[in-house]
Amino acid sequence: MAINNFNKVDVTADFNPFEKIGKNWTLVTATDGENYNTMTASWGFAGVIWNKPCVTALIRPQRYTKEFLDKGEYFTLSFFPNELKPALSFCGSHSGRDCDKAKETGLKPIKLDNAYTFEQANLVLVCKKLYVQPMDKECFVDKSLVEQNYANGDFHIAYIGEIVSAYAKD
Repeated sequence: MAINNFNKVDVTADFNPFEKIGKNWTLVTATDGENYNTMTASWGFAGVIWNKPCVTALIRPQRYTKEFLDKGEYFTLSFFPNELKPALSFCGSHSGRDCDKAKETGLKPIKLDNAYTFEQANLVLVCKKLYVQPMDKECFVDKSLVEQNYANGDFHIAYIGEIVSAYAKD
């Protein structure tokens, strides 16, 4: 059954996180039930944990989207055609505290299942939050990673979400 021109798909059949997250980027979008915020991510994980298909979104503590992730139960990872990379770049370099990212980029928010995504996405993973854990400086075996990535001490928080549904455009 199609919802907003999206069809349910089996994400485990053909999903390459190295390309989708690392190369093409994704929008992490969360809602507090009334409002939502989105941000661009190029770091993250996808795989199986607790016998469930899951993703891990890594969010710095100062990001506005973190407030929505903390309050809500669901979030999405949305993937877009390459021609929308400028919109994703904008969403990663501007705060939703200061502007309406959808209005500024032309992205059209829609509700899909229990979460928000955007009409222009070509793949959406709807995720239910299962586990939240801040990264700890003392847990880094390779201390150079701390020096290279956390000069301000703003360690990411890992949000593990079960992929409860996945949708793709025809």
